[in-house]
Amino acid sequence: MNDTFDVIVAGTGAAGLTAAITAHDGGAKVGLFEKADQVGGTSAWSGGHVWIPNNPHMVAVGATDSAEQALTYLMSLSRGTIEERLAEAFVDAGPEMVSYLDKAAGTDFYAVRGFPDYHPEHPGGLAGGGRTVECPLFAFDQLGEWADRVTPSPYFKTMNITMSETPLGAAVPSMPDAEEMQRRKIHDERGLGQGLIGRLLKACLDRGIEPVTSARVRRLTMTDGRVTGALVEVEGRTSQIQARRGVVLATGGFEWNEDYKRAFLRGPLTHPVSMQTNTGDGLYMAMKAGAMLANMREAWWIPVGELPPGVNRMNRFLLSGDRSRPRTIMVNREGRRFANEAANYNAFGGAFHVEDVSRFDYANLPCWLIFDHEYVRQYGSPGSGSAGIKESGDGQDSVKAADWLIAAPSLGSLAERLGIPAGNLTATVDRWNAQVSEGRDLDFQRGDSAHDRWWGDPAFKGTREATLGPIDTGPYYALPVQSGALGTKGGPRIDPDARVLDLDGEPIPGLYAVGNACGSPLGMTYGGAGGTLGPAMVFAWLAGRHLSR
Repeated sequence: MNDTFDVIVAGTGAAGLTAAITAHDGGAKVGLFEKADQVGGTSAWSGGHVWIPNNPHMVAVGATDSAEQALTYLMSLSRGTIEERLAEAFVDAGPEMVSYLDKAAGTDFYAVRGFPDYHPEHPGGLAGGGRTVECPLFAFDQLGEWADRVTPSPYFKTMNITMSETPLGAAVPSMPDAEEMQRRKIHDERGLGQGLIGRLLKACLDRGIEPVTSARVRRLTMTDGRVTGALVEVEGRTSQIQARRGVVLATGGFEWNEDYKRAFLRGPLTHPVSMQTNTGDGLYMAMKAGAMLANMREAWWIPVGELPPGVNRMNRFLLSGDRSRPRTIMVNREGRRFANEAANYNAFGGAFHVEDVSRFDYANLPCWLIFDHEYVRQYGSPGSGSAGIKESGDGQDSVKAADWLIAAPSLGSLAERLGIPAGNLTATVDRWNAQVSEGRDLDFQRGDSAHDRWWGDPAFKGTREATLGPIDTGPYYALPVQSGALGTKGGPRIDPDARVLDLDGEPIPGLYAVGNACGSPLGMTYGGAGGTLGPAMVFAWLAGRHLSR
């Protein structure tokens, strides 16, 4: 293994690959190392959306934006957690990053039509979308032997689609038919996060940057206060690798490190849905180097449902579209609703951290998704991604719900099974049904936002009916809901070039951090679909560019 590079990049998610491409194109010799035995990180498990305000592809979908409008939007969500100079750097550099990768890495981004921001009614928000971009399908047979070395997503049943072909990614979804799916499999054409990572990986391989897998960057080496390399462990053997210009930490967050979660997070994160190699390696190395920390209490929160063993490799699923469809509510141990069930998943995470000060406990944990048999008939069991299982009966079709759900013939008996007050649950559902009949959720304003109307039933997209529907057809079902996250978003504080800052606010020479390995430049916010990958890739591009100077 070569032991001297200009730049070392630790991590092969979208951020790490972007940094490697950009640094190489600026004349740097790049060493790329991945802790896991496959490349792509959690980026490869994602939907592949990238949130870039004022991106150059917005005009194609009739959307307009400006840096000023985008900055207004981000700062309106900040609650004092965003350094404005970092938000400015993100907004200014984002369009350049998109154009650069389109040309240099063949990303061929296009704007997703109509997808609203996650808080579209806030100042500067876009209800009509345009800020989210994604890649077209990418033929994985172009990767040769590396095609099987990209980590497959456990959350999508097929990888041969784009997010824009699903109900979550388009106003009018257009899932390909069987013949088209078969055609795509000839060259293993993949979309979602697979398509994004495939294109970035191909760009690295074309430049002679071949990732070293099962290679954990364990410790930074420093000379006279400057980061000059790293100790890398490969198959039990540790090597000293030199970095003449610097090291980029793109190792992901610390959501699989119990000690770090206990020390830093604002509330429980019991069910991460990311790569299990995200144990805070970058955070550890940055702290050892003297870094100041930022945004440590935050994560990319998401409600999570558990699955029985064998359904997917994580035994859990992201509870996003399922909870925003009609005929569902969520209740806590008191049998009462506690939030807008269709709110964006990151914001919803805050509901899990509400304190019941009398009980000295979390008010909304445990909690359950409650729905009826008509929901199963129309949409299938949550987490199944398909309509209900139909069984032939006495001249009629019946629908069978998944056996991992808690089921009961009545709301009262369901409450007994959950150990919650039956009267409260019945009253909660009665109030919900009454509000649905009036066409308005007066308690939590579900369906008022353009965001809520996008994520529900695609047949009613753009209306309150997309998310409002009665719960009135037995049997009734409950799914326990857990506090999860796509990853943590705290780490070393960075400057607008992604340089890691020390306790005095000065850059640590030769050290950069991007993605979930740094304190998120966007604080506690999640601007829109692709709000994780957007800042990760922009600051990776900024880091690579700075290392090239």
